[in-house]
Amino acid sequence: MMHNPSKRLLLLAGKLGYQTRSFADAGRNLGVEVVLATDRCHQLEDPWADGALSVAFASPAEAAEQIVAQTRARPVHGVLALGDRPTVAGAMAARALGLPGNSPEAVQNCRSKLRQREVLGAAGLPIPTFFGFRRNADLSRILPRVKFPCVVKPWSLSASQGVIRANTPEEFAGAVWRIGALLESPEVRSTREPDLDRLLVEEYIPGREVALEGLLDGGRVRTLAIFDKPDPLEGPYFEETIYVTPTRLPAETHRAIRETALLATAALGLTHGPVHAEFRINSKGVWPLELAPRPIGGLCARALRFGPGKMSLEELLVRDALGLPGSDAEREETAAGVMMIPVPQSGVLEGVEGLDSARATQWIEDIVITARLRDAIMAWPEGSSYLGFIFARGLSNLAVEAALREAHSRLRFFISDRLRVEHPVTGRMPLVRSE
Repeated sequence: MMHNPSKRLLLLAGKLGYQTRSFADAGRNLGVEVVLATDRCHQLEDPWADGALSVAFASPAEAAEQIVAQTRARPVHGVLALGDRPTVAGAMAARALGLPGNSPEAVQNCRSKLRQREVLGAAGLPIPTFFGFRRNADLSRILPRVKFPCVVKPWSLSASQGVIRANTPEEFAGAVWRIGALLESPEVRSTREPDLDRLLVEEYIPGREVALEGLLDGGRVRTLAIFDKPDPLEGPYFEETIYVTPTRLPAETHRAIRETALLATAALGLTHGPVHAEFRINSKGVWPLELAPRPIGGLCARALRFGPGKMSLEELLVRDALGLPGSDAEREETAAGVMMIPVPQSGVLEGVEGLDSARATQWIEDIVITARLRDAIMAWPEGSSYLGFIFARGLSNLAVEAALREAHSRLRFFISDRLRVEHPVTGRMPLVRSE
């Protein structure tokens, strides 16, 4: 263990979940003190019994002031934000504390899906036609501007929550209603996210999808991994499943992805720390879908290991945030992947079978069920959390993908029905079909 008793890392997290614990463990292994700042710590126990900072991410300037005041006696030496909601507060806190970080303006460019499209388009990057509108707008005035097929989405939610493809005016109207119902739900309203009355509609981009995990230093993008997403993400909803690295794409496409990531981060103004980027690739080139100044979410980071000591992504990012040696380690050459176990239907999780058989599948490294028994779970587009994660490591990208699919096929999830959101007039859930 490396001991750095004088180093303190500020970790901003919207909830105390498994990703937060992974970063806390990485800090503990390095012998550094991890200080948590969260807007939910007043509801949950402090996991380190050292006084988590209570802040409001919905008011980032106020949150930064609180962080500065509460760390004045014992300064922190680095800042990391997990998830999308804390990123603006983290950028403001880093600036106020004189620590490395992205400018708040750059992070704000990423927080709004509309603003990100505007910035990337102004920089000349390939983007779909798009426009924003209020969700209670007269659709008869909106529809003439829509080019089908299209994708409708909220301005600020993440993990593809509320993202719906529509191929016809009828499907568009159903998508707008359904997203509106989601944005009015107590769970979403309680986040106090900005612009919950605004939607974005954009032309659907066909093609295969990839993700890039990167690390920024002075505006230079260092590619940590490029993940293939072998399942077609064509809608009507966009719940992700499998990530596998290294990519099977040819070297020239690999270069084009990295070049697009560099141009997109520069346009947005991102210069420092982790970046997670999503792209679509088709005959017209590489299209940036979304970039976020944060690491990959959930437990997906466990698919990545670095250097001869097989360092975790969390440890690499902690080292980078604190200026400790070792953050330049390269990803191992072994193929690796993760399946985010999809939610087949909304309801209550009553049981799971087949875990032992699934774990015995060749190349499977671990299976973690994160959904708790008898908890309510939501399928996409209302949902944003998976049933769990399956991890595999093997000789090739194809072997890893096959192992993930085989392990998943051996699992059985028992989910009881629950009341569904119904349209106030028709009494039915709006139906949105894919072509």
